[in-house]
Amino acid sequence: MPVSENPPESPPESQPTIRVIAMPTDTNPAGDIFGGWLMSQMDLAAGTIAARVSKGRASTVSVEEIQFHRPVLVGDEVSLYAEMLKVGRTSMRIRVHAWRRARHQEETQQVTEAIFTFVALDDDARPRPVLREE
Repeated sequence: MPVSENPPESPPESQPTIRVIAMPTDTNPAGDIFGGWLMSQMDLAAGTIAARVSKGRASTVSVEEIQFHRPVLVGDEVSLYAEMLKVGRTSMRIRVHAWRRARHQEETQQVTEAIFTFVALDDDARPRPVLREE
């Protein structure tokens, strides 16, 4: 499931996994929000889903197909939506979409998306089976 080349016009109708405000300390030299900050927020959103599904510790093992569609500006509200794509024996693939909303406006725009792969870990940081609901 590759990321889309043409981002959708509106965010998912579900509640975001994480919502955060982009602050001046998160900017790059051009004054836009640093892509690494946005990627870390996406990783947190994916990690939230991975921990809930695996019922324990999970760690990022890869990020695929990250696409930056538009910049995020200081003061924007960033909403991150994470969805489970696939659960394997020890791994999970999670798609994350990031949307921005200017602080005093209602219009939203998708700014970024990527697919994260996490692996469930045991107490010794070794891969373990994802615990499934009975």
